[in-house]
Amino acid sequence: MRSPRLLYWLTAYYLLLSAIFAAAAYIVPEVASFLPIGGMENLLRRPDPGLSSALSPGVPVTGFGATVFWMLMAIIGSILAAVPVSWTYMGARARDGYDQSLVETIVLLPLVVTAIVVVVQNSLALAFSLAGIAAGVRFRHALKSPGDVLFILLAIAIGLACGIGAVELAIVVSLAFNYCFLILWINDYGARPGSPRYLRKDSSEPKVDQPDPQQPGSP
Repeated sequence: MRSPRLLYWLTAYYLLLSAIFAAAAYIVPEVASFLPIGGMENLLRRPDPGLSSALSPGVPVTGFGATVFWMLMAIIGSILAAVPVSWTYMGARARDGYDQSLVETIVLLPLVVTAIVVVVQNSLALAFSLAGIAAGVRFRHALKSPGDVLFILLAIAIGLACGIGAVELAIVVSLAFNYCFLILWINDYGARPGSPRYLRKDSSEPKVDQPDPQQPGSP
């Protein structure tokens, strides 16, 4: 993985997102009141948030147009926060363990989770119904390493943050994860001689040729 180059791309990406948001807030200040932001601040203000309050949007949204705009921005925010995470996965994963379906899952799973959170908010009946439906679905894809699970959990966290109207939290979590991961990767944190590297097999191990049972003279 070309870590310095990836760091440059990530830095440029997050700076561009910040510049676009700052410009939009400066040009049209009223738009900020309709964006899915501020949910984390509302959660931290509540001394004892319950399930229904924790799943409510960060800002009150009324009207069909405003609701559609809020949901659209939440979905776009989840994708924007997940895309750089997929870059980190693609850069870190070894070629022999690379899975394109997992890359696409990292990008699209936050979108699905965002929609689910919006659907089940303030309704325990819908939440339990969704749990029953999910229990009946069989997922046969086995992840190849614990590192893959980490990326899936992060994608779910991004979707949850956007679903409660805290896109700012999703962006911050995405930024913190990518930079922490790359810093640990560049410094080869926790490595020992002869041990396989994180998300990669140890390429230094000599390969032992196995005899072909179809060849003459093989046992």
